[in-house]
Amino acid sequence: MNDLLPGDPRRCVCPGSYDPITMGHLDVITRAASIFEEVIVAVLFNPAKEGTFTPDERVALISESTGHLPNVRAEAFEPQLVVDVCRSVDAGVLLKGLRGVTDFEYEWPMALMNAEMAGVETLFMPGDPAMQHYSSSLIRLIAGHGADVSAMVPSPVLRPLIDRLTR
Repeated sequence: MNDLLPGDPRRCVCPGSYDPITMGHLDVITRAASIFEEVIVAVLFNPAKEGTFTPDERVALISESTGHLPNVRAEAFEPQLVVDVCRSVDAGVLLKGLRGVTDFEYEWPMALMNAEMAGVETLFMPGDPAMQHYSSSLIRLIAGHGADVSAMVPSPVLRPLIDRLTR
């Protein structure tokens, strides 16, 4: 193990709201699973915001979508700093998928702060360019208007998403 990192460098946390998980998320998680011994998909949420899916529903959808990846687990965390999530699961690495430069500009100061506060290293993984326009909020918007999003979300997500948005 690396004495420089506060947690296990073989374990990473992939934080996000995942409301819902998209094929872009799944791409990053799958690639992370080929690098790290364990990938924890950390479902973070703001209790002041009403999500499309509850945190437990998000965990279930992620778990079903990543069931083919034995070293991936999803877990919901109470509102807290992501470095505290890393500490609680003994992860030395925070992995963030980036869709583009705007994501990097947003994530960079947080990565520096996380390193300063807790010694947690952030790794940035570029997303697949074919999916860089996928975002949970945009997918929810267009699915709510009846557009076909079947190529944008994992198959376990499609029916629950449509059912939730059209009820």
